[in-house]
Amino acid sequence: MREAQFPDRLDGNDWRYGTDWDYMKALADYWMKEYDWRKAETNLNRYPQFVARVNDYDIHFYHVKGRGPKPMPLVLTHGWPGSVFEFLEAIGPLSDPASYGGSPEDAFDVVVPSLPGFGFSSKPKGRPIGPATTAALWDHLMTGVLGYAKYGAQGGDLANGIQVQLGRTYPSSLVGLHFNGIAISAAPLPPEAEQTPEERAYVQALAAYRLTELDYNSEQRNKPQTVALALSDSPIGVAAWIVEKLKAWSDSPSGEPAFTKEQVITNLMIYLVTNTIGTAAWFYRGLNEDAGALDGRVTVPTGFASSPHEMTLLNPPRSALERNFNLVHYTKMSRGGHFAFWEQPEAMVADVRQFFKKLRT
Repeated sequence: MREAQFPDRLDGNDWRYGTDWDYMKALADYWMKEYDWRKAETNLNRYPQFVARVNDYDIHFYHVKGRGPKPMPLVLTHGWPGSVFEFLEAIGPLSDPASYGGSPEDAFDVVVPSLPGFGFSSKPKGRPIGPATTAALWDHLMTGVLGYAKYGAQGGDLANGIQVQLGRTYPSSLVGLHFNGIAISAAPLPPEAEQTPEERAYVQALAAYRLTELDYNSEQRNKPQTVALALSDSPIGVAAWIVEKLKAWSDSPSGEPAFTKEQVITNLMIYLVTNTIGTAAWFYRGLNEDAGALDGRVTVPTGFASSPHEMTLLNPPRSALERNFNLVHYTKMSRGGHFAFWEQPEAMVADVRQFFKKLRT
């Protein structure tokens, strides 16, 4: 880190050229002089964690039993460039609502797994996997390993594809699906002549978004091994690649991402200490090679939390969701962005409780 070679600095500190040079220099200084990984480890270890053999993978996960008369099993799935760390502040309120001002009737048995190739789960062996394989792993983890007859699922980002696969392939296992992002490919719009004014405006916004914000997606989807080789030996490179997205996708009106430097580095460290920045990128190729069932309306009861600063790609109009999902719950969040639980844990906990309250029997 001390010997890291920074590139020349372009003028401008508004992130227009990508990751801001000044922010990265300050982050590197903090990382070297103030950050304490052992303290972060203690924080990550607040809740019990396990590793279970699920099919051909060792899956790492938090498993916190609910404190209430009838806790509902709930699996929370992260995406890229996040980790299980995103959900850490929500585990307590979801599993033990009475201790956080809620009702014990709303308790969940909370399961937070690391995606294969991410964090402390094992890696695919030589071939990318995607939503189809991961959905099978999650269903087996919840029903076969943990023994739940039915469960709920929550997620956004890469988790949206996993959850769509769960809904299409394992509907009998599910109580409900709660999303904070759904890809437009899973909620396609009708032909232009049949679109509402809101849908036409969305199509225009999405076209503009694709031009400026999806370069990373194309690279990781098409040439993941190039990304893996470029980043695996460079902590600063990993940080720059990820921090740009933490800034662009979060509700961060200031000059920095919506997270403290401590939080940013802890999320980065999970990739670095496990050497998973490369295998995490593989998952994007898995979106092509292991997509699973691509068509069909999801009939499982579905909830959606629409954050004002979510990626355009993952925030389609309500009408598109209603056509393609059994949408029984829709919330316009007042704040937050792509990393919904990480940015607004209290608001997301409240919305998840409200959605699943409708489905508890």
